[in-house]
Amino acid sequence: MRRASTLAASSLSRAILSSSEHHHYKILFPAASSFAANAGSSRRWFSSPVGSISSGGSPSAAKVVLSLGCLAASAAAGASLLSEKEAYAKEPVKLDLLPKEVVLYQYESCPFCNKVKAFLDYYDVPYKVVEVNPLSKKEIKWSDYKKVPILVVDGEQLQDSSAIIDQLRNKLSPPAKSSSLVDGDDEEKKWRRWVDDHLVHVLSPNIYRNTSEALESFDYITSNGNFSFSEKYTVKYAGAAAMYFVSKKLKKKYNITDERAALYEAAETWVDALDGREFLGGSKPNLADLAVYGVLRPIRYLRSGKDMVEHTRIDEWYTRMESAVGESSRIKA
Repeated sequence: MRRASTLAASSLSRAILSSSEHHHYKILFPAASSFAANAGSSRRWFSSPVGSISSGGSPSAAKVVLSLGCLAASAAAGASLLSEKEAYAKEPVKLDLLPKEVVLYQYESCPFCNKVKAFLDYYDVPYKVVEVNPLSKKEIKWSDYKKVPILVVDGEQLQDSSAIIDQLRNKLSPPAKSSSLVDGDDEEKKWRRWVDDHLVHVLSPNIYRNTSEALESFDYITSNGNFSFSEKYTVKYAGAAAMYFVSKKLKKKYNITDERAALYEAAETWVDALDGREFLGGSKPNLADLAVYGVLRPIRYLRSGKDMVEHTRIDEWYTRMESAVGESSRIKA
């Protein structure tokens, strides 16, 4: 049994290491996360000055005053809700620019796949999802490209998360030719590179920091994809073991001595980059906001993500991003 588990872990490790989109970060991040992104608002009830009406006054007068008070309260609450929804409204896309069919081939919690999903959700682009088996990859046998994400847009295959997002943005919203946007574009590009070149590298050592956290990260396998019972068992337990050891190698490769400290530092670096703004894009998220949010979304409700929120200042920005991105535009099968 021990030999079988060892062989399974070895095979899965090799499969995982050849499945991501970037040669310098060939790691699968299995971590389930689901959340509701609903804009909240504080409600305040207004008391009616019924008591100020003299005892000789008409009872109907009290009812009128009470009705007016309730009407004012409803109007104020409605205005507050409208204001918040307008502040964090999704980016509108002209209907004639929306693709007819979008299919994402993914691992549920791959950070690069989640970058693409954050973009699709924010721009309200409907898409279908095909969960790829990390062992057999039978779902993408038709493609010469054997890594995820793969996005098929009206029959056209797109690959590499950053390239996918660039191409989609150009399709949905052709870039404006304005010199005033240059500085903002440069900042956006800088932080998008930071996500791919730095932030993703501190995630794996945190997700698979110990055996319990490694197993937690593989819980997604029980409810996603077309996996048999034996495949689920193999992927969850052998996969968790394999990734635990892989994460230790990555920790050494990127000179990470304290994985939690590295994660907290990255979160604080991002908050500093915001420089008091709601988003890096100002009043609305830009592609860098969506990239950071996308790669953090799979870990947000794991132990590592909870620790990150508790020990850094990132929570307020992350909550705003949840509201801005809103509910998933994924088409349920």
